[in-house]
Amino acid sequence: FADLVLETWDLQCERNGREHRTAEMGCQQLVVRRGQPFTITLCFSGRSYEEGVDKLAFNVETGPCPIETSGTRFHFAVTDFPEESGWSAVVQQQDGGSLSVSLCSPTNACVGRYSLTLETSTGYEGSSYHIGDFVLLFNAWHPEDTVFLRDEDERNEYVLSQQGLIYQGSRDYITSTPWNFGQFEDDVLAICLKLLDTNPKFLRDQNRDCSRRNDPVYIGRVVSAMVNCNDEDRGVLAGRWDNQYEDGMSPMAWIGSVDILKRWKNFGCQPVKYGQCWVFAAVACTVMRCLGIPSRVVTNYNSAHDTNGNLTVDRYLSESGEQEQRSKDSIWNFHCWVESWMARPDLTPSYDGWQALDPTPQEKSEGVFCCGPAPVKAIKEGDLQLKYDIPFVFAEVNADVVYWVVQHDGTRKKSTHSSVVGKNISTKSVGRDSREDITHNYKYPEGSEKEREVFAKAEHETSSLRQVDEGLHLKIKLAEGANNGHDFDVFAVISNNSDMERVCRVMLCARTASYNGTVGPQCGMKDLLNVTLAAQEEKRVPLRILYEQYGENLTQDNLIKVVALLTDYQTGDVVVAVRDVYIQNPEIKIRILGEPMQKRKLVAEISLVNPLAAPLNNGVFVVEGTGLTNGQQTKELEEPVEPQAEAKFRLDFVPQQSGLHKLMVDFESDKLRGVKGYRNVIIAPQPK
Repeated sequence: FADLVLETWDLQCERNGREHRTAEMGCQQLVVRRGQPFTITLCFSGRSYEEGVDKLAFNVETGPCPIETSGTRFHFAVTDFPEESGWSAVVQQQDGGSLSVSLCSPTNACVGRYSLTLETSTGYEGSSYHIGDFVLLFNAWHPEDTVFLRDEDERNEYVLSQQGLIYQGSRDYITSTPWNFGQFEDDVLAICLKLLDTNPKFLRDQNRDCSRRNDPVYIGRVVSAMVNCNDEDRGVLAGRWDNQYEDGMSPMAWIGSVDILKRWKNFGCQPVKYGQCWVFAAVACTVMRCLGIPSRVVTNYNSAHDTNGNLTVDRYLSESGEQEQRSKDSIWNFHCWVESWMARPDLTPSYDGWQALDPTPQEKSEGVFCCGPAPVKAIKEGDLQLKYDIPFVFAEVNADVVYWVVQHDGTRKKSTHSSVVGKNISTKSVGRDSREDITHNYKYPEGSEKEREVFAKAEHETSSLRQVDEGLHLKIKLAEGANNGHDFDVFAVISNNSDMERVCRVMLCARTASYNGTVGPQCGMKDLLNVTLAAQEEKRVPLRILYEQYGENLTQDNLIKVVALLTDYQTGDVVVAVRDVYIQNPEIKIRILGEPMQKRKLVAEISLVNPLAAPLNNGVFVVEGTGLTNGQQTKELEEPVEPQAEAKFRLDFVPQQSGLHKLMVDFESDKLRGVKGYRNVIIAPQPK
């Protein structure tokens, strides 16, 4: 027999991409999921393949030092039936000189970029052909993959959806901001693989790192460390929280991960300036979804940062309600992290499922700024000794807050204050733009028997502050919405639940604030020295907060922290209440003109009214949306936007993909920052 000569071959990127749900990554490269067969076609010249005469075998290799014992190199022959445990290749059909072969990886294969080689031999003669490269991803559709997710709608949301909502604002005023994850956009997959190859564990031991890339727990830990740059590890984002963002992008200005990942790559893996928790979490979510691990961004309101691990966060206030920095512990208005879905074969099966991963640099774990994966189930059950970092996340949702009022003579008085930490834990609902409350995944109902058991196991004293006492009560209420540019009222509602008259002092103090709990200058104050409350009486004490007082110092988080202190003269007891007021930005209006159809021009009319009493200078609109716009589109306004005037522009774009997409808009200017808006657009498929 003459030698078998391979003339051409076809990796069938488009067909395989469709079947493996990776088609949106482009048809220039083959991207497949583990455990699922993919087909390639081989065309021989001269004569066709003859079974029994010709032997065909493949080599697949990944990483810089592929070895069979590490699971990074495999040699396998073409056989009649698929191999159970390893890689396999089976002839599907033969048509003259053309041969279709179905290849399949094991469900525990390492993810990453592989090279594929074909070896042919007839008798003693043989040839070798480099067929090309392909990328292997995790497979949430395969029951034996450790990231298997049973529900199809959930797989669509947590693996395939390229857009979503992230919850911000404050516990009493939850806002959502749109985010373009864009995990299938051009170049993003290559950047995610580069991120794995930049991580210090890879640089230290390439063989060991590549051999562990079959494990989503390992990948999650690496991604959580690499999204921040705190370990001089050439991580993606630099964090900053001090409102000084001139030498980079303000964390509030981003509307998607793609821009951030591309900047990181284009500037030689230098950290991109600047991120805060939702930016870190959203970029990590993009990387995890891109690699095939189901992931979502979650927000915890009133999130504790307990630095000394005693599950108590101490806050110190002066008698006039000023915060004193005596403790490194803090309460963040909200904090975002990522949950990724995976089995935990390293633990017992009851801990499979959602795992918390927190890429925001806060505390070191095993010497590195990373956090997780921590099984959400273990957080709920108070199993603090399991891997990884459960005590830190447990404290974020369960720590007790104790307010100490420091009197002028330096003595400290412990105030009564109800439980506030770990409220309204939120994520975007599956398939809808509404909020799903997932607090019950993290904790048992407050005050329940089960909660007490968990706290006992975690050696956490439940605060005795939850008991209703017979004395004075204090709440802070907001009149109606607080809109940027306008004055608004807050009220201290004080009530006397006892059967005796009480005489007390009421102190109200408002300050501009950042979402991580730090406060700026005062923007409103009231101190009433003699308030008399009859038995069972309730009174409202108003405080008007003026734009001319808060406008200059409002941070880009748009928050004002109101603290109220109620002192009972008779007993000396102090009651504290704190409320974060979210100052609402104006609405961005988006109108779509024309019939939305794939590959046909559409026009978006985008507008915003300046609510402030001063003109807005250097206004810029930034628009993006996977499948709609080609990357980011920017419109710089030539003129200032006068008070109460409308800034308006039209954007032409040609949608490339059919289906439901979000068109997202960010507006920046000198006085209004990080204003967001979005519009859902359903694009009809191109007529065939």
